[in-house]
Amino acid sequence: MSCKSVFCIIGIDQCDREILNAIHLCKELDAHLAVFIVSLAPTPMGGYGVVVSTTWLLEREADIVAMKRREKQITSLVQNSGLKADVDSYYCEKDGADEIIGQRARFSDLTLIGPDLLHQPALKTPALNGALFHSGRPTLVVPTGGCATMHPHKVMLAWDGRVEAVRAAREAIEVMAAAVEVSVVIVEDGPMEAWNIGARANISAYLARHDIKVRIDRLRTSGSAVADILKQRAIDIAADMIVMGAYGHSRLRERLFGGVTRTMIETSPIPIFMMR
Repeated sequence: MSCKSVFCIIGIDQCDREILNAIHLCKELDAHLAVFIVSLAPTPMGGYGVVVSTTWLLEREADIVAMKRREKQITSLVQNSGLKADVDSYYCEKDGADEIIGQRARFSDLTLIGPDLLHQPALKTPALNGALFHSGRPTLVVPTGGCATMHPHKVMLAWDGRVEAVRAAREAIEVMAAAVEVSVVIVEDGPMEAWNIGARANISAYLARHDIKVRIDRLRTSGSAVADILKQRAIDIAADMIVMGAYGHSRLRERLFGGVTRTMIETSPIPIFMMR
């Protein structure tokens, strides 16, 4: 993918690693950096149908002051880095934050979600939902200790044949073409059916047309969780990036039963390039 702009979401506290990752990535790509600082408004005691208290109003005012102070700090930091960048902030209710974040992310080539944001439960959920469900753009999730790069040496493509995986592979074509090694991992929990054989052959042929030589790894669950198998395989082959589709099942099913996407986001030891 041609990446000329990176969108970075941060909160008003503890997001220094996000900014450093974003600066490093934009320098690597010679890309524009768009930083979006989001502060979530507190819900008034008793909900919005009651008369709000003076304490609640003062809390909101203090949050806005802190957000604007953070905006000035980040603006100074990115200016000193020499990057082409813009910094904006938004104070909003939690319920509408995902759509606002998604709308902003649409106008960049890649959204960056970093380790500090992943440890902020209030902002983490709307940031991920906005990036994955409302932007139509790919997202790079970088865990603690991970390196934000679009030039990985070894890439693991988690392949299940669903449209989300197709979109992720298509967006990551240039990344995989430049990699030294690409492994396509297919995790099966039943007999090898005809459609699985076709899906495996089709993804190999598709990538080959882009001059990408791949190794197909066919793995069985044997009672283990798919996410655990993917993570272990990525470690075994020393992958620098996992490419995968996000939320092949509904969010409701993911919440009720757990899911590969959520588990990978929360526990993957290496960066994940995701697309829905």
